[in-house]
Parts: sequence; C-alpha cells; structure tokens
Amino acid sequence: MTKPTMDECRHHRDEIEKDKAMARVSPPNDRPKPIILALPGNEAFARSLADASVGELGAIETRYFPDGESYVRLVSDLTGKAVLLISTLARPDEGFLRLVFVADAARSLGASEVALIAPYLAYMRQDRRFRPGEAITSRTFARLVSSSFDRLVTVDPHLHRYPALSALYDIPTLTLHAAPLLANWIAASIARPLVIGPDEESEQWVSAIAARIGAPHTVLRKVRHGDRDVDIELPDLSQWNGLQPVLVDDIASSGNTLIEAARKLPLQGFSRPDVAVVHGIFASDSFERLTPLCGRIVSTDAVIHPSNVIGLAPLIADAIAAADTSDLELIRHRRPPEPLDDVERAGIDSFPASDPPPWTGGVA
Repeated sequence: MTKPTMDECRHHRDEIEKDKAMARVSPPNDRPKPIILALPGNEAFARSLADASVGELGAIETRYFPDGESYVRLVSDLTGKAVLLISTLARPDEGFLRLVFVADAARSLGASEVALIAPYLAYMRQDRRFRPGEAITSRTFARLVSSSFDRLVTVDPHLHRYPALSALYDIPTLTLHAAPLLANWIAASIARPLVIGPDEESEQWVSAIAARIGAPHTVLRKVRHGDRDVDIELPDLSQWNGLQPVLVDDIASSGNTLIEAARKLPLQGFSRPDVAVVHGIFASDSFERLTPLCGRIVSTDAVIHPSNVIGLAPLIADAIAAADTSDLELIRHRRPPEPLDDVERAGIDSFPASDPPPWTGGVA
C-alpha cells in the first residue's frame, strides 16, 4: 500500500474538520427542520428566526371562547419534528395557560421535542420570602415551565440570588447575553459615551460593556425602599464632563431608577442621557415619564415595545446553530402520549347536537 503524502494527510484532516463544523451547524439529513410556532404578538420575532434558517414557520390558531377560555389549534404537521415555541414571557399572567396548551398539544400531536424560546423570562423577582407567608414564585414558575417543555432558551434572566437557571429549572437551559449588542449600539450611535450602571451590583456587567467599546464607566448607588420607591445617589462625575452619559440596565420595569438618574445627571452639568436596556418592560406610565428626560431610549426586542431597536433573533439563531449535536442528548424527552381507547376517542369526536362548536360550521 502506498503511504499517503503530507499534502494528502493535510487535505484529509481538513476535510474531517470541515465535516465536524458542518455537523455542528447543520442537522443530519434525516432530521427534519424544526417547526417555529409563535404565540400571538411574537410573529415578527419568529419570522426573524425563520429568516436565519433556524427552522420553518408553522401556524397556530388561537382565540377566546365567550367565557374567556382559550381555544388553540395547531395547523402544521408536527409528527416527528422538533418544535420551537416563541413567546416572550412579559406579563405572563395574560397568556401562560395558552402557552402550556400549545406545548401540550404539540407533544400530543407527535412533536419529538418542544422547546421554549423566551427572550424575556418572567417570575425571577421573588427568589425568597421577604415576609412570612409569601410565595416564592420564581421556584413555582420554574416547576411549571419545566413540566411543560423539554428545554429553555432565554436572554439575560434576572438571576439576582440564583447562581444559574439550573438552580431553578429541571430542564436543560441556554442563557444568552445581550450586553455585546448594547455595546455595539452605543459604539455605533454615540460619540464619546460615558457608560453608567444603575447600582453597585451592575459593576461587572457595565464594565464589560464599557471595555468592549473603550469607554469609561461608573455606577450609581441605589437605595430601594419598596417596589416603586427608589433613591439614587450619583458619585462626583466632574472628571467626565463633556462626555455623553448612557444609562444601561438589564431591565427597566418600574423605570424609577432610570427616571431618578436622568433627573440628576443634568445637575452635574451633563446633557440629557441616552438609555439602553435589555428588557424594556416600562410598566404603567414609566416610559412617558422617562422620555422627556432623555435623548434616546432603546431596548432589545425581548419585550415588545416602541423602544425596540436591537434585535435578538441573530443572537438566538447563532446560539442554536452553534449548539453541538451532542447537546441534543441533554434534552429531556418525555414518554409519548398513550393511544386513545374507543371511549376516549368517542368523547373527543362527538359534541352535543344542541350545542355544536363554532369551528364545525354549525353541523353537530
């Protein structure tokens, strides 16, 4: 047998590495593309993921019955396919049951896996009992999500006292970070920025944003007296006079921290600050109160809001594509649904003749 030359060995090695790279970003030929399903209000985000070749857009129908209960119908064929369910979880009380109904229906219709893509993850605030008798809702919500989905992808969850989502969730989770996107926006949009964080806890996060764009940074001192009562203390910023202040935060909920900071910065001779946040909740009238105090207010599209400027779909698409195929084994696959017996099937397929459901066209 002829011994291969060095060039042939190098070419063979390069081909192997190329195959490995392709395996990391491309599903095997026998694995169908995931189906992307968007809960109402998340359609644009889902289209962006589909445009990034994450999967194929599927279709669902949702509406409410007269008594307020949810109706859900999955139009796409999900048999043997992975489902990526897209839903920001801002204001979750309004739509969480519908989200669970869609996930359960997808699994019962033959989906091989049901993953939740939630750019904003709710119920992270209450991580302990501050007063006797309080519910630790972060843990309860995590159990509910873990029982309905096989894995979770989210962006910058407000962990606070939790070291990682794995301390809460029983399913594989992928946590992505939008700080580089905020930094890129600041670098492209603001000349000579001064990056300002909301409190001492944000020091590491804010310093990373500033270091990425070669800008100075500082943090404020926050004294919180309640959910909506916050005092802000500014350090002496005179050494940075002439720079453009940029307030950055992972979440703007009540908006009081940003409002107080925006009011006090001009007292030290600065122009109106710009604001860049990951999750723009902006509860109640906080956005309207903040707007006249600032230059520009931008947020990512993790939470649907008029301030959305920074898109997260490329970040999520890249993370899903870069996931090693071996990670698929980490997904917790549940037992497939039991086949229905004749009695159960009769109960599903029959309706009272006196009250035919509207989707049958009035035929009982």
